[in-house]
Amino acid sequence: MLFRSPVPVRIAHHVAPKSGQSTASRPENFQGVSTFVAQILARRGVTSEQELELKLKHLLAPDMKGLPEAIQLMDQAIDQQKKIVIVGDYDADGATSTTLMILVLREMGAQVQYLVPDRFKYGYGLTPAIADLAFERYAPDLLITVDNGISSHAGVERAQALGMQVIITDHHLTTKATPNAEAVVNPNQLGCDFPSKALAGVGVAFYVLANLSSQRKKQGKPAANLTQYLDLVALGTYADVASLDYNNRILVDAGLKRIQQNLCRPGISALLDLAGREPAQLKAQDLGFVLGPRINAAGRMETMDIGIECLLATDMQSAYALARQLNALNQERRQVEAQIKQDALAELEKLQLDQSDLPHALIMFEEHWHQGVIGIVAGRLKEQFHRPAIVFAADEDGEHIKGSARSIEGIHIRDTIELVAEQYPHLVSHFGGHAAAAGLTIKKTHFAEFKQVFEQIIAQMDADLFHAVLWTDGELPQEAFHLHTVDLLQQLAPWGQKFPQPVFEGRFRVVDFRWLKDTHLKLRLALDNGQVVDAIAFGAKDKFEFNPMRDDVRLVYELERNVFNGNVDRKSVV
Repeated sequence: MLFRSPVPVRIAHHVAPKSGQSTASRPENFQGVSTFVAQILARRGVTSEQELELKLKHLLAPDMKGLPEAIQLMDQAIDQQKKIVIVGDYDADGATSTTLMILVLREMGAQVQYLVPDRFKYGYGLTPAIADLAFERYAPDLLITVDNGISSHAGVERAQALGMQVIITDHHLTTKATPNAEAVVNPNQLGCDFPSKALAGVGVAFYVLANLSSQRKKQGKPAANLTQYLDLVALGTYADVASLDYNNRILVDAGLKRIQQNLCRPGISALLDLAGREPAQLKAQDLGFVLGPRINAAGRMETMDIGIECLLATDMQSAYALARQLNALNQERRQVEAQIKQDALAELEKLQLDQSDLPHALIMFEEHWHQGVIGIVAGRLKEQFHRPAIVFAADEDGEHIKGSARSIEGIHIRDTIELVAEQYPHLVSHFGGHAAAAGLTIKKTHFAEFKQVFEQIIAQMDADLFHAVLWTDGELPQEAFHLHTVDLLQQLAPWGQKFPQPVFEGRFRVVDFRWLKDTHLKLRLALDNGQVVDAIAFGAKDKFEFNPMRDDVRLVYELERNVFNGNVDRKSVV
């Protein structure tokens, strides 16, 4: 039996900036929308009505460090028919980046192959071993990384020693000098003034290829229309949980519209069909929760080649065959993940934890845990207990263990691991990542010491960080409980990371309730004006207590259409 988080949750609502405050994001900046919608936008940092216009012409100019050098090298490689190999990553961002590079470069006439490290054998990124493998398999003249490479100093040196030129395209954070590659394109590298630091790996690849294509078109050379590949950009960006700043919202919206209109890769169509999703009704969230996990399952359970080949497929027949494999791998992933989480919770339950003695960080390791799903489990533990979580699994060499880390708001997990590595160099072999997620490798014999040191560092942080806060947009006016509001909010989409879907709070009278499959709680609720609305709390059994004797409930909720068997109930919203 899953046990409920001992962490208390405080509900608070964002306050929109007032006219007297010195910020560009104010409700009065928006004309022609209702007050509560203007407040929603202002809370999310939207500064003008232009930011509601998600058109490709508003994309940021490609003023990115290293971009001209990268384009020149790629242009020459195509013209001279040099052999190119793409070194990708084994997640959805890496898969879409790799696919994008291959499709566009081939359209321009390039000789190009790809290589994605087996996560179980080689680990992440351009390592010397991957440089060797690329040389053995393809003997390329030019090696291009996507979604990795910014920390690959040794890998770059090895590739160059083998006679390859190296272009790095990446988006990961670094505090170190960039590798000595022929070109490095990464908005987060030191000295890059590109205004958006939120591009995913596939977003960086898109910028590189779009500008390469534009240059070649001006010179009368074979080029490509990058807009036809925006489905891949949208999928990779959203699945990588990239922050949806204005630039990323434009990219995601444009790609989502192509999928909705069935103008997408056959592999995406096949995956949606197998998931029982209608393209026309697709939302941005589905990129992250329907498509993303199925692509990721390949890299987690087997090899990302299956995911890339599915996205590369040119006809529905071959796309379906690969999509079925991905679907089966995703089902296997879910089973394995559930088992590991059950093991982890059982271990935590033994400790009889409550809020007063819950560790400041949850760090766990079992010899038999599957390396491919520990990141997801770490994320689940982080969500349930509102603590940074690191889950380790055994490496193939028998000496090391690999960990996946996930963090809460306010604790930069990559920087914290770096702090451990600097203070105790023997404890961390390799690491990399972002503020919210990171990966690391340590020696198995150092697990207990690492756990102690890491927990100590986290324990010194501000105590308020460990109190979960559920932010809302306040109470929704009663007159706004109708489908017009749902449509209005959908027009402001895509919602996602750092641009969250509106969440409201309120107190309601319970008219009726029932349990569905003994897991989900279905409610009928009455507003003060007598209007009755339907509500459902998915997975409620394991998340919170419901007292059937109470006449009223305080809820935090999102508005959705109440759709059943394809029909919209126009009388109510969920």
